[in-house]
Amino acid sequence: MNIISINPSFSRKNIQRVYGTQFTDGNNVTLLWKDRESFHSIFESVKNATELICLEFYIFRNDETGTELADILKQKASEGVKVYILYDHFGSIDTPMKFWKTLRESGIQIKASHPFKWTSPFHYVHRDHRKLIIIDGIWAFTGGLNIANEYRGYHRLRSRLRRKRGWRDTGIFLEGPIAATLLDTFKNAWEIWKGSPIHFKKNVSPIPDGLPVLPIFASSAKGRRRMRKLLYYSINHSKQSIYLTTAYFTPSRRMLQILEDAVSRGVEVKLLLPGKSDISAAHYAARAFFARLLKVGVEIYNYRGEILHAKTAVFDGIWSIIGSANLDFQSLRRNDEGNIGITDPDFGRQMTEIFFEDLKNSEKITLNKWLKRPLCEKTKEYFFAMFRRRL
Repeated sequence: MNIISINPSFSRKNIQRVYGTQFTDGNNVTLLWKDRESFHSIFESVKNATELICLEFYIFRNDETGTELADILKQKASEGVKVYILYDHFGSIDTPMKFWKTLRESGIQIKASHPFKWTSPFHYVHRDHRKLIIIDGIWAFTGGLNIANEYRGYHRLRSRLRRKRGWRDTGIFLEGPIAATLLDTFKNAWEIWKGSPIHFKKNVSPIPDGLPVLPIFASSAKGRRRMRKLLYYSINHSKQSIYLTTAYFTPSRRMLQILEDAVSRGVEVKLLLPGKSDISAAHYAARAFFARLLKVGVEIYNYRGEILHAKTAVFDGIWSIIGSANLDFQSLRRNDEGNIGITDPDFGRQMTEIFFEDLKNSEKITLNKWLKRPLCEKTKEYFFAMFRRRL
């Protein structure tokens, strides 16, 4: 965990050169990684909006969490705040049209991204997996959590609502010019799905001593190539440590090779994955690659307790990425994804501390024990691994 030296590969200049987009200077950043704190911060910030609220989510349910946020949004709309919601058609398919209708009737503008079309049914595999909130062009939230009870820690048992720990997720709350940058990203997505142009612009001054933030948002084949290029660059140029947390892990051959190469040049590589998953097929597909990685020295940990849904990476303790993209085919090749990159040793130290805090609640997988797992488990793993590009 000790940082010996700053890796020049992760300087602002080099990262900008690789990704092709500039950092946005002067921002306050706050990590959100505890379910109650995350939703409290989000709801309170939305309540304080005075001009504009933009939301883009993969899942927006009509459960207690979604209904509470919907009521806040209706109230803000009644106060004259412009409210826009962009939800993914597949991710929110269980949310009834009546729910969206009541929001529209309150003056909120709503669009669905990637709707199913009989004329092009295979395009339905493309999804808007982003999680993004913009408030007044000054504040922004992004990360891994959706608007649904399980992320907040609400669970139904025999028709009664019980409060437990929510899924383990990570988000980031941003204040400063980056919010205006992300608002432009939202505007583009909104207009793609036939939303009327949003005429709102906010000039936000950089915050003294604020951090530079890189928006890593992808909504096209070209954007996803740039996102993958930056990810591969980050792994290939790490010299000390790579700490990866992901909810879904179905690596390509290239991903496996560069992780192996990193270990061979002396880099400490730790991979934190869910001990249990909401998608069993993806869970088993990921496990099919454990033996290969363990044999070369990659350390693999399974998170215990609630479901792990976070998507974060820390390279050499200085370059960090937080967002919605998993290390799977769907995120890296098909989805619209949204991530934030920050190159800063203090922020990297905080990210590293959280990663090791999660390891305390995780089980380390050892090669000897892993090779002795039951044959039925191995069969499931290799079966689902054959369909990893469809998960």
